[in-house]
Amino acid sequence: MFIHQRIAVNSSLSFTNFLPWCRLIFSMQLTTLDWSIIAAFFIVSLIIGIVVSRKAGSSSAEFFLSGRNMPWWLLGISMVATTFSADTPNLVTDIVRKNGVSGNWVWWAFLLTGMLTVFVYSKLWRRSGVLTDLEFYEIRYGGKSAAFLRGFRAIYLGVFFNVMIMATVCLAAIKIGGVMLGLSEIETLAIASIVTVLYSLLGGLRGVLITDFFQFILAMVGTVWAANLLLDLPEIGGLESLLANQKVASLTSFLPDFSDTEALIPLLIIPLAVQWWSVWYPGAEPGGGGYIAQRMLAAKDEQNAMGATLLFNIAHYALRPWPWIIIALCSVIVFPTLDSIQAAFPHIDESIINDDLAYPAMLTFLPAGLLGLVIASLVAAFMSTISTHLNWGSSYVVNDFYQRFVKPDASEKELVLVGRVSTLLLMVFAAVFALALSNALQAFNILMQIGAGTGLIFILRWFWWRINAWTEISGMVISFIVAVILEVIAPELVPGNYKLVVGVAITTVGWLAVTFLTQPESESTLKAFAEKVNPTVGWKNYRPETVAVSGNLPLQILAMFLGVTAVYTALFATGSVIYGNAAMGIGLATVSLLSVVALASMWKRL
Repeated sequence: MFIHQRIAVNSSLSFTNFLPWCRLIFSMQLTTLDWSIIAAFFIVSLIIGIVVSRKAGSSSAEFFLSGRNMPWWLLGISMVATTFSADTPNLVTDIVRKNGVSGNWVWWAFLLTGMLTVFVYSKLWRRSGVLTDLEFYEIRYGGKSAAFLRGFRAIYLGVFFNVMIMATVCLAAIKIGGVMLGLSEIETLAIASIVTVLYSLLGGLRGVLITDFFQFILAMVGTVWAANLLLDLPEIGGLESLLANQKVASLTSFLPDFSDTEALIPLLIIPLAVQWWSVWYPGAEPGGGGYIAQRMLAAKDEQNAMGATLLFNIAHYALRPWPWIIIALCSVIVFPTLDSIQAAFPHIDESIINDDLAYPAMLTFLPAGLLGLVIASLVAAFMSTISTHLNWGSSYVVNDFYQRFVKPDASEKELVLVGRVSTLLLMVFAAVFALALSNALQAFNILMQIGAGTGLIFILRWFWWRINAWTEISGMVISFIVAVILEVIAPELVPGNYKLVVGVAITTVGWLAVTFLTQPESESTLKAFAEKVNPTVGWKNYRPETVAVSGNLPLQILAMFLGVTAVYTALFATGSVIYGNAAMGIGLATVSLLSVVALASMWKRL
């Protein structure tokens, strides 16, 4: 049925234009090899979950933190695999087609907060000894307000926010399944979810970490291989021909046009000047948090926590983007408009036709054999992200809501059972919500707006004793209300490019006012926190005299900027070589190498 639908392309297409669709149709016939690769991947993932299930089910700490004994390399790769979700290449494609390569600064800017987490916050998180980052609230704050904050955010983040994030990943799976396999929305969600839920239920975080390792390798191999083969399509004619095409040439700049303020401000100025420190976004939380904090808390020690987050930031920003960008640029030639995508895939629901669909549309041109590997890599990307979010969200439900407020004396066996049930329910909710979304960039912008203005709280709460539980409660409430007004009630009230800045300003003023109008935390709470976590600065009056200051904040900030320099120059060195500018590539690579050498010389002192 799918093949016949694909033949029914728009009759206005010329015979010349029809030939690529013919090849596309025949390339989509999966062979026995393709199906074998896909099946083998599912089987291996499930076996891993089964093998580690007994150990994972021994306690809640084992199920959610793998016994706090994980090495840096496995945790770092798991972080990268989680952010290499099925929707990420779709999002990058959407950005490139709409705003060019420079549009990626909307997420490249988060490298700043990522490196801040590496050199400042990773050791603090590991030192806190909590099971989840929400448990931190009752270490840093005290009383009923801290308890309320912990319980409310367990549901707000673990269920509401988490379901929304997973829904965007499920949306990507729907589009990939519809384009590449001709599956309906329900069929795609059912198939994609079953194995993921099973090994997440069985293996806990340990199972997630081990499968993430293999899934990341598979996803990277599939993406790089696909990018190389798609460049050889007759319509593309190789890398040089791609970059010389007029439609593509205007999209390749690393930076937006500085004379075009309408593009410069939202694409570069706001991300670098405001967004990175002020916005809470999953996987890029200022000060660390969410599943990034979960990985740091699962590390063997502070050094492994720091090494894991450093590996994550290098791989996430410097290693992965270019294959996605190349495929996105190729799509501009093959599918220049949304109408051309709709014509090629008439069976796809018109409501979800958007630029992000161009990524899976390009993958339909791959030959048999490789197609199975690429589909398996996309499934891997989906499963690594969903499994992490299921385990992370479930940890909030179990540790920060059920055990804390419902049944404090619950046995370890009962806690693991509740964790497994909540894992299943979170997947069901995410699948249902996915049916209401239309494109990845839409969800990305909504999440960014909801988190606008709260980021600075998460940065300062470790060093400014005056921040209290009401600071966080007010920041969360105000940012949400502002997001609802600007995105739902009155979307025309503020120009789109400035909504984030307005949200940050209103929320920041609001939580600062609440901070100074409410009482600080008790002296006993502040002293207990300073003694346990031992932050670098800001706690002179509360740190016991017998406890020496841990760390050198100026040195850590210097390391942060060296890390940022090393990664950005590596990213653009790769891009320069791809663009054929070897001299610039060598120059940027040299700067990157020097930054790495300087960072390595400081490592022991850090």
